[in-house]
Amino acid sequence: MTVVVAVVAVLFAAVLALQGTARDIFPNIGTPTIYVAQPFGGMDPAQMEGYLTYYYEYHFLYITGIEHIESKSIQGAALIKLQFYPGTDMAQAMAETVSYANRARAFMPPGTVPPFVMRFDAGSVPVGNLVFASSTRSVGEMQDAALNLVRPLFATLPGVSAPPPFGGSARTILINAKPERLRAYNMSPDELVIALTAANTITPSGNVALGDKYPMVPLNSVVANIKDLEAVPVRSGAYPAVFVRDVATVTDGSDIVTSYALVNGRRTVYIPVTKRADASTLTVVNLVNSSLGKFQNVLPEDIKVSYEFDQSGYVTSAITSLVTEGALGALLTGLMVLLFLRDWRSASIVVINIPVALMGAVLALAITGQTVNIMTLGGMALAIGVLVDMSTVVVENIATKHVVGMSLARAVVDSAGEVAVPLLLAMLCVLAVFLPAFFMTGTAKAMFLPLALAVGFSMISSYFLASTLVPILVVWLGKRAGGLAVHEAQAGRFERFRERYARFMGWVVAVRGRAATVYFALTILLVVLLGPRLGNEIFPQVDAGQLQLRLRAPAGTRVETTEKIALKVLDLIKDAAGGADKVDVTLGLVGVHPPNYPINLI
Repeated sequence: MTVVVAVVAVLFAAVLALQGTARDIFPNIGTPTIYVAQPFGGMDPAQMEGYLTYYYEYHFLYITGIEHIESKSIQGAALIKLQFYPGTDMAQAMAETVSYANRARAFMPPGTVPPFVMRFDAGSVPVGNLVFASSTRSVGEMQDAALNLVRPLFATLPGVSAPPPFGGSARTILINAKPERLRAYNMSPDELVIALTAANTITPSGNVALGDKYPMVPLNSVVANIKDLEAVPVRSGAYPAVFVRDVATVTDGSDIVTSYALVNGRRTVYIPVTKRADASTLTVVNLVNSSLGKFQNVLPEDIKVSYEFDQSGYVTSAITSLVTEGALGALLTGLMVLLFLRDWRSASIVVINIPVALMGAVLALAITGQTVNIMTLGGMALAIGVLVDMSTVVVENIATKHVVGMSLARAVVDSAGEVAVPLLLAMLCVLAVFLPAFFMTGTAKAMFLPLALAVGFSMISSYFLASTLVPILVVWLGKRAGGLAVHEAQAGRFERFRERYARFMGWVVAVRGRAATVYFALTILLVVLLGPRLGNEIFPQVDAGQLQLRLRAPAGTRVETTEKIALKVLDLIKDAAGGADKVDVTLGLVGVHPPNYPINLI
């Protein structure tokens, strides 16, 4: 009863642990990488490299644990990648990176803004998009609502990061200078910039003592109406004054279009839903879906928000597929045991041991901080065959002793003593294969250590169950049935197959030296011939159910023209798939940089 109570307690604890364990495609990779992004509008790549990137690279070499530095300088921005050695304290590395970034800015041109410093992790991946749609609002208005109304609420959700909206342009006050008017007044654009800066100065207001009152007095230093900027004087004096309206136009509009998104052929704005590395994909997706009503309440009635491009389906299908395959393997294993032992009680004991051992492994994985992912589930599915072997050996040995006249209780005791050491050695031999996973580094360790732990915990759990729970179930079921049913040889095709197989194995054992030599020779030959043909990839090719096309428009092509081409490509894909019910009709154009920009069809 003590053993049974302990097993039940483990099952309950495993169920609770499974409910609180994150479920994802891959385990937490934990890549020791930091990115530093430095914007500076108006600088060409050579200037970015010489005036900014160089000083960052110079100072970042002082950071503890740095392995190498990569940088990329483009027009108006620089991206520096800092790669650290495995095992580096990334909290300390982040603090040092921020400190040296501030130090490097002292050597950079005036007006350099602080950079974006962010920790990179392979587990931080997009899991969907919050898409905003409206038939009456402009893209700029949807961008403003998504940025200022929804993003503050979205950022408070646990486990998600909140990047700014994509697909629109931020509201911007545009001063469009007229080159011919500037030339007519012999005026440079810098004069226009200086005049606007001087006439629209942001100055803190002060207080004035007025009797017994001390009110705050606002300064008339910022225009209240954007059109008032047209009355700002650029030149004043003896000659006729020149105002902004004489040389430029002022517009309350949007910034230059740098991103473009379509949903069902209509311009839209979306916020990428990116989960953090330590968050569960399914938890994040469920949380976002449950918060859609809260997002909709803060938006105007004519702007609708929805969750699109849901990636949790792939996670769910991957986990379901592995669970189904594991259950199918357990079922087929039970049928094979039933075929060989010809006793449903013995087969039931073997099959019962499989889920109990796996639940024990789940509890151990949760205690060690692992998650439910493809690697851990694959490890448990891989261990099912060995789990069956342990229980089958115990049941078969007990039945063999019981058939020669030994009492069931004595057969159980003697059998447990006989098979304990051989099963332990067999388990240790299998676990030794996965021991190198503990000595791996980097991404390989992050991927294969959970698999090794899943196999190890499953086998250890099965070994203890084979030594405790399985003998107890044999005694209980044997007493109720008056003893275990033992298979007796019967004439038939399967029995003749067993006899032929036994004779063949007897011949192999008799010539085991030559058989081992032939086996190793064939193994080495296969490795030499087929090994070089194997591909070298960290992940296998996976059909994720998505098609991405990247189109490159010729220089000078208008956005509207490329949009028509993209929609035509999508129509061809829909026709090839058999209609709109077979393919998602959502279209996203990503990374638009006129006049030469790439397009992603998702």
